[in-house]
Formats: sequence, structure tokens, C-alpha cells
Amino acid sequence: MAHTNQSVVSEFVLLGLSDSWGLQLFFFAIFSIVYVTSVLGNIMIIIIISSDSRLNSPMYFLLSNLSFIDICQSNFATPKMLVDFFIEHKTISFHGCMAQIFLLHSFVGSEMMLLVAMAYDRFIAICKPLHYSTIMTRRLCVIFVLISWTVGILHSVSHLVFTVDLPFCGPNEVDSFFCDLPLVIELACMDTYEMDILTLTNSGLISLSCFLALIVSYTIILITVRRRSSSGSSKALSTLTAHITVVILFFGPCIYFYIWPFSRLSVDKFLSVFYTVCTPLLNPIIYSLRNEDVKSAFQKLRSRHVSSWKN
Repeated sequence: MAHTNQSVVSEFVLLGLSDSWGLQLFFFAIFSIVYVTSVLGNIMIIIIISSDSRLNSPMYFLLSNLSFIDICQSNFATPKMLVDFFIEHKTISFHGCMAQIFLLHSFVGSEMMLLVAMAYDRFIAICKPLHYSTIMTRRLCVIFVLISWTVGILHSVSHLVFTVDLPFCGPNEVDSFFCDLPLVIELACMDTYEMDILTLTNSGLISLSCFLALIVSYTIILITVRRRSSSGSSKALSTLTAHITVVILFFGPCIYFYIWPFSRLSVDKFLSVFYTVCTPLLNPIIYSLRNEDVKSAFQKLRSRHVSSWKN
């Protein structure tokens, strides 16, 4: 069924990552490991935080919500990509394509805002430690999470409301493994320059504003930490390093896409893989390796289950 009177495209063809059968098998093996590790790792973080009373703090509440978003992001396109490695003619329905666009931008927009909330939490904890417990209440953390999801969904809807009614009547091949918004817009049977500008402005604005807010916050925090010389400051610096690493790896590909929004290079496809498949893995790896509290809680949880299993 056509979506509008002008649209005749009922499905899109996903060209995937490679035509080589050998490479597709290799990608399937690698991305299956990344996908399973990412999902299980983020689930483990949520379980560890919820099961240890010592991690009952705003920072870890926000971290568990970040893990939940990463689980969602891992599942919006990766399972289909893994299945498509064994399918010669990779297709997705029109509505399925629109759903992927909606889900991706919802999750990415939500994660951006949540990273800002986590930066604010660290700012209060380090720069105003005496007021931390009165400012960073559970109610405020819940409000941060609700705002993050609201902004992400509104950001996504603002894209979709224009994209869904575009006339698709010609080529329907998307040169990616999922429905990437700029690539789908290019297939519309009309001049899409204004849509490109709208997409650039919309996504670029939220990305740049969140990134600048994070840079300013972490700069102030790092200056504050540098002025102190204590074990607490060293622990704060270790936590900040993990946060900053996530921010750089998360925003790097995103900013790249909006610096060159109208020219797609061959490297873009593999950056898309990193952004959608590998980024959700950053959370469990970086936070578990850099955070002593999380590692200690994991050891405690494992010891508890080993003891119960022996008994």
C-alpha cells in the first residue's frame, strides 16, 4: 500500500555492509558478540546497581537509566542486521523504516540529555558537595529522566512528521543496514535541500547544545578537581575520566555526520555501525573498568550467588 497518493514505495531495500558472503559471515560473528555483550553488560549494570545499597545514589540511578537506553538502542536495528547477513534481498517495510528512524532519534536524543544530567550531577557533587544531598534528590533525578525521554521523543517526532509524508516514488535502495534518516530523505521524489537543512538544524542544534553544555560542565569540574589534592579528588577524577570518555566516543560520530551532512563517504557506513552497534557497549565496558564501586558491587553479587549455589 502506498503511504500517500504520490508514494508508490511500500518497502525499502537495505544494501547492508558488504556483498561478500565471507565478509558478511565475519561481520555476523563480530557483531553478534558485540550485541550480546552489550545487552548482557547493560543488564548486569542495572542488576548490580539495584541490588547494592551502596550504589543507591543519584549518579548510579542515572547510570542505570543510561544502561536501559543503551539496551533499547542495541535492539532497534542490530537484530535485523544480524538476520539480514543470511538474506540476499534485504528489505524493510515503509512503516518498519519509519519506526527505525523514530526509535533511533528517540534513544539518541534521550541519551544526549541524560549525559547532560549526569554531568550536572558530577558538577554538584564536586563543586558544591555540602549541598549535594539537598539538590540531587531522587525526585530531581526522576525529573531528569522524564525530561530526557520527552526531549528525545519530541526530537524524533519533529523529524518523522516531515519524513513520513515525503513522496517516495523512485529508487528505494538505502545504502546502509538500517533506515538512516539522511539516506531515506535522499530517496524522495522532490528537491530535498530544505529537508536536509531542517534535519541538520534539528539534530545539529540538540547535539551541539548538549555537547557544549557537557564541555563547559566538565571544564569547570576539572578545574575544581585540579585545585584539590586528596584521595576523594582522585576518585572524582577517575569517575570524570569515564564520563568524558563516553561523551567523546558518543558525540564524535554524531558531530562528524553533521559537519558533512550532504556528502556521504564510504567511511560513513562503518561509523554508523560504531554509532548504533558499538556505542551501547561503551557503557558497561568503561563504567565497569573505571569504577571501583561497580567492580566491588559485582564481586559482592557474584560471591553471594556462588555461595547460594554451593548451599
